[in-house]
Amino acid sequence: MTAPTSLDGLEPGYDIPALPGMTLAEVQTPCLILDLDALERNIAKLGAFIRARGLRHRAHAKMHKSVDVARLQMSLGGACGICCQKVSEAEVFARAGLPDILISNQVRGAARIDRLARLPRTGAAISVCLDDLANVAELQAACARHGTRIDALVEIDCGGSRCGTTSDAQMLAIARAIDAAPNLTFGGIQAYHGPAQHLPTHADRRAALDETIAVTRAAVATLTDAGLPPPLVTGGGTGSYLFEAASGIFTELQCGSYAFMDADYGRLRDEAGQRLDAGTWDNALFLLTEVMSHTHPTRAICDAGLKVQSLDSGLPVVHGRSDVTYTQCSDEHGTIEDPEGALTVGDRLRLVPGHCDPTCNIHDWYVGLRGDRVEVLWPVSARGKAF
Repeated sequence: MTAPTSLDGLEPGYDIPALPGMTLAEVQTPCLILDLDALERNIAKLGAFIRARGLRHRAHAKMHKSVDVARLQMSLGGACGICCQKVSEAEVFARAGLPDILISNQVRGAARIDRLARLPRTGAAISVCLDDLANVAELQAACARHGTRIDALVEIDCGGSRCGTTSDAQMLAIARAIDAAPNLTFGGIQAYHGPAQHLPTHADRRAALDETIAVTRAAVATLTDAGLPPPLVTGGGTGSYLFEAASGIFTELQCGSYAFMDADYGRLRDEAGQRLDAGTWDNALFLLTEVMSHTHPTRAICDAGLKVQSLDSGLPVVHGRSDVTYTQCSDEHGTIEDPEGALTVGDRLRLVPGHCDPTCNIHDWYVGLRGDRVEVLWPVSARGKAF
């Protein structure tokens, strides 16, 4: 059967936003679009940076939840594998053949631990973070039951005040228990400072990461002195990777949002005071929307509301336009202030979401564009995988 070249006349239920070969004007809105040229530049740039420093990159797939994007990060960017946050995410990527997956989070509860212990049967190398001694015994028992082996990393609280051990005694007890467990391998430590990723100035981030690096360096020394030198020290993200890369202590970086970027990361400033989405990374992800009503002379209404984006990091930014501003939204509508009356019904706008991760998780598809022509349609493979 020949693939359709137009959405016109397709049977009801053919619920995709576009087809390869279509023009941007034919893409149904609202939907997520990817500028493939920008995406590839971002991936290649970070890959070159990390390789030049002899480090590894483990791309954080919780951001995009896409098997296709993860494969591109490995083939073009040289990523060694991916991070996930939940077992259900890891299951999607493992079934798709991704070879090396770290669940950079704690996994608790009998059902989740059992599913985690089964994952190595897919052929993927699986690792996970722990911060509780009891979790070691739980995971060991499940892996023994299924005849599998998993690398376990101790997560330390290095300033983020989320998960992670808070004392040398806790860290050492967990590392020793992992090392003694027949079906577990001590994989090293995770030291990730999540809140620091979004501190607005370079100086703010440097101050936070100075503390993170000091805590991490001390943890490595403690483990080494105890005869358990960590094989891997992993962490870092789009807002902080420069500091971890220069630390001499981290061996792997977990950057994720750099590939797509969003309005919140764009507001961060580099050392020269330049926005990250101007001096370092390109916006590659957009929420394509269309003006659907313009009855008020200075206010337009578009079709991108709450149901297609996350506002936890603020409203989206209209890309490439300084004359119009997205100001508020309801379930199905977005309000755009248009003081000069520049917009008309049917006009298309590219919105940069405030926060890419939860926005991507709302959608089924990425429409990949080369210029104004649709090249690929990629599923958001792990959408909704939160358990």
